[in-house]
Amino acid sequence: MDPDKDNANPTIINPSDLPTRRRQSDNISSIKRRTDGGTGLFDGLIPAIARSSHAYDPFAAPLPVDSDASSPSSSDFGDDDVLEEIDEQEIYDLIAPISDPEHPLTLGSLAVVNLPDIHIVPPASTASRISTVRVLITPTITHCSLATVIGLGVRVRLEQALPPRFRIDVRIKEGTHSTADQVNKQLGDKERVAAALENGTLMGVIRKMLEGCDNVNE
Repeated sequence: MDPDKDNANPTIINPSDLPTRRRQSDNISSIKRRTDGGTGLFDGLIPAIARSSHAYDPFAAPLPVDSDASSPSSSDFGDDDVLEEIDEQEIYDLIAPISDPEHPLTLGSLAVVNLPDIHIVPPASTASRISTVRVLITPTITHCSLATVIGLGVRVRLEQALPPRFRIDVRIKEGTHSTADQVNKQLGDKERVAAALENGTLMGVIRKMLEGCDNVNE
């Protein structure tokens, strides 16, 4: 193992002990990606990793916006979005196979993501169709330097996989990281997230983290 890794000996959960309910068919609709402006506030976050020449922005194709509407209208959603029921177990199945950026292990195996720490918050009112998926992540150690990268990987995965009627809220679980407030502020700022995803180095790492998710719904 690399002696420079934050946690060379993490606790590992046997894959057979992880909760799972793999879907028999992939009914999740293709994501309609959003885009926000911003500056490179995440530059230098992972300087040791070589820059990728094929960076992409998961929020590159914006949703159509009605300036008079406070939330997406029914025309923004397909029939599958209306009928599709998504629960916490399915969210877990989407993010558990994400690879840790330091170890050749998944976030599920390292207990960085856990089923009890995933919550689906229903719409705030009957007039809204927007639910929130809230994921609390637990870094393997309290001073993990890549906690923000892990949070971004989880967010990108869910943004790509879930219908647009879901909003994504990824944050560090309270008491598990020494700079949780700072990391949560970064992960919760759409402009900072969009700026981070324009960083070729960072996106190369996130693509690598998500490689194991390619066949999760097959």
